[in-house]
Amino acid sequence: MSKVCELSQKRPQTGHRVSHSKMKTKHRFLPNLQKKRCWSSELQKFITLRISTAALRTVDKVGLDNYARKSNLKLS
Repeated sequence: MSKVCELSQKRPQTGHRVSHSKMKTKHRFLPNLQKKRCWSSELQKFITLRISTAALRTVDKVGLDNYARKSNLKLS
C-alpha cells in the first residue's frame, strides 16, 4: 500500500537525521496516515479513506464534499 494521502496527496519526504556531531544520515519523513470512514452527504454513504491527520482536521472543519471539490477530486 502506498504511503500517500488520498485527499491532500501528501507523500513521503526525504531529509537528514543530524547527530550531535553533525553527521548526516538519510531519512524518510512519512505522513501520518490513518484509515478512516467518512460520511459523504452528496453520495449518502460512508467512504473509507487513507487520509493524513492534517487533512482529517480540515475535513472536520469544512466537510468531506467541500474538501474534495476544492481539491478537484471525484469521490466514488
